Amino acid sequence: MELTGAEILVQALKEEGVEFVWGYPGGAVLHIYDAIFQQKEVKHILVRHEQAATHAADGYARATGNVGVALVTSGPGATNAVTGIATAYMDSIPMVVITGQVPVPFIGSDAFQEVDITGITRPCVKHNFLVKRVEDIAETMAKAFYIARTGRPGPVLVDIPKDVTDPGVRIPYEYPKKISMRSYKPVEKGNTRQVRKAVDLMVRAQRPVVYTGGGVILGDASDDLRELISHTDFPITNTLMGLGSIAASDKHFLGMLGMHGTYEANMAMHEADLIIAIGARFDDRVTGKLAQFCPNAKIVHVDVDPASISKNVRVDVPIVGQVRPVIRDMLKFLKERKTGPDKAALREWWERINAWRSVECLNYANSDKVIKPQYAIETLHKVTRRRNFYLTS
Repeated sequence: MELTGAEILVQALKEEGVEFVWGYPGGAVLHIYDAIFQQKEVKHILVRHEQAATHAADGYARATGNVGVALVTSGPGATNAVTGIATAYMDSIPMVVITGQVPVPFIGSDAFQEVDITGITRPCVKHNFLVKRVEDIAETMAKAFYIARTGRPGPVLVDIPKDVTDPGVRIPYEYPKKISMRSYKPVEKGNTRQVRKAVDLMVRAQRPVVYTGGGVILGDASDDLRELISHTDFPITNTLMGLGSIAASDKHFLGMLGMHGTYEANMAMHEADLIIAIGARFDDRVTGKLAQFCPNAKIVHVDVDPASISKNVRVDVPIVGQVRPVIRDMLKFLKERKTGPDKAALREWWERINAWRSVECLNYANSDKVIKPQYAIETLHKVTRRRNFYLTS
């Protein structure tokens, strides 16, 4: 089967199971749009601004766990997409962004609507590609999706010059069945010795706190996390990205931590002697002044991205790996031990935490003159509880 570059690109999207592409057309990607509209499997959703395309693809990826795909043209189309790309990068969202580029012979000549989008996005993508040959499209797309969804997920940009998708050039089509990259080997399972070290600290801890982030959600490890918390009786706090991994009503949950978090979560972190950080990156919204952050605690850090470990806060037990198998190993090693965490020490620790909880830091006083946001939300909840509403045009 011989296909044009544009047809190869669309076929690659089909191979990767892509159902939707968000985009806005422009001259450099018209051949790709022609190929999209000649088939029905991959549906294109027209936006009114390229930034909306990347944000929509990002939202789709968050909601489904699939790789989001955006398609934009060269120059201002590509630069408009940068904010959405940066958002996905900061939150580790799997996304492939396809940008049009001026024809290969014009690259570097300041041609009409030419920008070095691979250079511009280098700080805010997991990886990017500039495809200069039709023969490289299939393999590049396979690599882009592989990189986007494996390890720590993130956005990958594929920049394609207009002449590479020219309908006048056809080549035999073959899509790679397996991708192997010598320079990219994401770790799956954590080092057993390091996990055992972490478990030793967990058993000896007097004032432990489990601190989790978006990595638990992305790693589909919420059920395993809840089992770990139930087994250890440890208190747990989440970052904003980690909310939902454990029920807000769970007795072990201290609320969100950091500058927008609860009093009990922040006090527990500050007074802890052991922090088990799972899928979190010690963001400045959480740590505040680094020199004063958790001054008495040993820190275990579980993360799939080795670059995130000891990046902001020096840790004592680094564990590189997917959070789900690491948590399962922790549970396994805890259950194998004859003695578990110190129950007497935990009772005293929970007494201190409950004293902080009694402050009820999220309480508010309503006023007849001012309607507070909390009151509005609570009232809406009472009015709409157990009712189904359907939006109609």
